[in-house]
Amino acid sequence: MIIGTGVDITEVRRLRQAVEKWGDAFTNRIFTKVELENAKTRGSFYQHLAGRFAAKEAVFKALGNKNLNWKDMEILNDRDGRPRCTIVRSKAKNLHVHISISHVKNYAVANAVITEKA
Repeated sequence: MIIGTGVDITEVRRLRQAVEKWGDAFTNRIFTKVELENAKTRGSFYQHLAGRFAAKEAVFKALGNKNLNWKDMEILNDRDGRPRCTIVRSKAKNLHVHISISHVKNYAVANAVITEKA
């Protein structure tokens, strides 16, 4: 059963400006250590982070108010390159999050569909 859906679009430029202005204080508030380590291995660091930021926003929208914070979810790619969202700390751990992320030079977009775990 679908619990909720969400979508978000993020400007890569705005995310880059936030990282340049606030540095680690910003990135460490939004992303887990593993997400940041993974992003540093990518050729397009800011596009990658913008995609993850958009995905987290989409999850927030899909779940509504579940008292989640940014680091309650971790978005990494599986062995085949597909993005996966894991709820790591919260009441929403019994939910499955399906996400899709895409980005181009200037924008990143993501959608999320939340279902109950079987």
